Amino acid sequence: MRMHQMDGGGGGQVMDLETAVKDGILGGGLVVGGCGGGEKLDLGKMIVELDSIETPPVFICPISLEPMQDPVTLCTGQTYERSNILKWFSLGHFTCPTTMQELWDDSVTPNSTLYQLSYSWFSQKYVAMKKRSEDVQGRVLEILETLKKVKGQARVNSLRELKQVVITHDSAKKTVVENGGVSFLSGLLGNFTTHVVGSDVIGILVNLELNLDAVSNLIQPAKISLIVDILNEGSIDTKMNCTKLIEMLMEGKDSKAEVVSSLSLLVGLLRLVKDKRHPNGVVAGLRLLKRICLYEGLRSSVVSIGAVPQLVEMLPNLNAESLELALYILEVLSTFPKGRLALKECPNTIPTVVRLLMKISKNCTHLALSILWSIFELAPEECAALAVDAGLAAKLLLVIQSGCNPLLKQRSAELLKLCSLNCTDTIFNSKCKLTIAIR
Repeated sequence: MRMHQMDGGGGGQVMDLETAVKDGILGGGLVVGGCGGGEKLDLGKMIVELDSIETPPVFICPISLEPMQDPVTLCTGQTYERSNILKWFSLGHFTCPTTMQELWDDSVTPNSTLYQLSYSWFSQKYVAMKKRSEDVQGRVLEILETLKKVKGQARVNSLRELKQVVITHDSAKKTVVENGGVSFLSGLLGNFTTHVVGSDVIGILVNLELNLDAVSNLIQPAKISLIVDILNEGSIDTKMNCTKLIEMLMEGKDSKAEVVSSLSLLVGLLRLVKDKRHPNGVVAGLRLLKRICLYEGLRSSVVSIGAVPQLVEMLPNLNAESLELALYILEVLSTFPKGRLALKECPNTIPTVVRLLMKISKNCTHLALSILWSIFELAPEECAALAVDAGLAAKLLLVIQSGCNPLLKQRSAELLKLCSLNCTDTIFNSKCKLTIAIR
């Protein structure tokens, strides 16, 4: 719960109640005791539902910094939430928490004036919020009805308005879902849907909760084909929405590889992750590629579109989140022959991966070591020479001497041994400056 700043320089109860009312800080026209003749509202419930709004400091307990539901005043004139000040006393304190004055009287007096003002203030805000919510729900229903009647630019305009309302108001999301909006919107996607309409529909769907029926409807081949086409041709925001929607469709337990088996989808994702201008798009694309690579049958397709050398080339320029995703994908691809061969044949794989050891995180180091181990298994002599030349031995010693987990240290020791066995003494010693004793 945020507080209004009344003094221009800090929070807390810096203004007395009389001044706050006089200056209009609490709002004009306060009606004590309710919100206009309806059922009496619960103050606690209102406080919870209005958590995101700014609250005047006079309603805030100085102990918990939360709005007071049962304000009581001490002999010093300071007001606290009853439960908080009683707990303060139970801990053996006999002072005022705010002023630290010794108390000459430990009784607490209900502050009914403050309670009534607080109740009225929260009631007004709560009723206004509910009215706005009802207005939003009504507008959503109107837009859904309009969409059933119009086509062309009128449909586009209505979809864009609905998208904006859904993005802005949580109540709008609920209204769309509860009134069959997901099914209706999904039905707008098909073979003859324009990309303009499709983009806006997708932009709405990614903000809604999709149940199993909605997912089953959306994974139909014609709809997936349209989503992939829009991903390849849309703006960056549209591409990210398409990526997010496909990821949502894959979250179900019964998700099938056929949903993401399109080479066009893989090419579009690779194009998205290579676009350095949009880091959020890179993350979104890598996250979906990671999920796709969990399907063994699709890993060959990922390799066949040239993903390995392109991902390797990107590694040095990725932020920490994207780097970990990219290394995870490469590590998964290294677990089957075609992916392992692609990694070995990429001239930058070994030097790039070696440079990442002990640089970002323990998890990145673990993934990098796993990738190197897979490549070494293909051609130990060739890979060892390249790796030692790139400084692998020295990096492995750092891992062994660090506080990494035993598995990482063991893998590092095994790789160090492979380097030693598959390199000449001259190369090995000159590059990593190790003595025979250390070996």
